[in-house]
Amino acid sequence: MTGAISLHAGWSAHGCAIPCAARRPRRRITACVVLLCLAMVTPGAACASDWGCQVILCLSNPGGPEQYSECVPPVEKLWSALRHGDPFPACDFGAGGSQGTSAANTFANAGYCREDFLFWGGPEQSELLCRASGAINVDINGQLYTRVWWDVGGPGATLTEFYGADSTQSQYDPTQSATLFLQQTEQGSGPGGGN
Repeated sequence: MTGAISLHAGWSAHGCAIPCAARRPRRRITACVVLLCLAMVTPGAACASDWGCQVILCLSNPGGPEQYSECVPPVEKLWSALRHGDPFPACDFGAGGSQGTSAANTFANAGYCREDFLFWGGPEQSELLCRASGAINVDINGQLYTRVWWDVGGPGATLTEFYGADSTQSQYDPTQSATLFLQQTEQGSGPGGGN
């Protein structure tokens, strides 16, 4: 095999995709393992879960879901599907596969957003809105591993939060961001607040 890595439509996630990435404690090692897993995939007949497994593998990358060119087609297909209201694709990890590994999309709004993505918009700038279309939470071994905010400020832009081993990112609850945003707004415009 040459240095090139290829991702085939019929690849198998059994025992490679998520479990190997989840077992590595360091961010650099995880990226290398993801590359290795991508290199080990083999061609075969495509089935419904292949795309879902590809997507979970790519979304679990701390460097972002489209860092590697092999991830671009399945992830771009995902963004298109989600924009059209299609459900998040499923992945069948097979016998003995990745229990506790899952990914789910939540569409973003004022009630589920990053605090720094919130802004006043709508009529007369009176509606609290979110700059992202949604967030995909990837859990590995039952723990949040990455959260990918998609269509941040427009189609195509993403922001990946990494929470795996050796992460310096502090976890937060996106359902509480609006409350924090409003508290800071009140403090900034109240007596002695400066506005």
